[in-house]
Amino acid sequence: MFKDDLHILLVEDHPFQLKATQYLLESYGFTQLTTTDSAEGALQQMLKAVKPFDILLCDQCLPDLPGLALVELASHQGMIRQAILLSSLTSAELDELKKLANEHGLPLLGYLIKPLKQSEFRNLLTLSTL
Repeated sequence: MFKDDLHILLVEDHPFQLKATQYLLESYGFTQLTTTDSAEGALQQMLKAVKPFDILLCDQCLPDLPGLALVELASHQGMIRQAILLSSLTSAELDELKKLANEHGLPLLGYLIKPLKQSEFRNLLTLSTL
């Protein structure tokens, strides 16, 4: 069983997707949620956080930095424990990103196709070491 009190940083540049995903996560019982609409905003949130975020839930196609690059930067700085990419890219493209993350030792649990589905999110969390 995993904790519903995970401290999650949600990064999504589309305002509707950001709000929709935030509401979904809250409805799933995840209440320790910080949101931002850019990689720059995410870095600011991570820098002012008292402890690392348990999960970085991040859009892959951010305008200022690709999601996987944000995961790499944040993990090397010790600002996150694990990450999940959100995207509407094809499964093949996302599988390639996951392979790249594994090759670089990044703490990527996997990816989720938008819109977020509770069962898929919880399944990825079962892989978590938290």
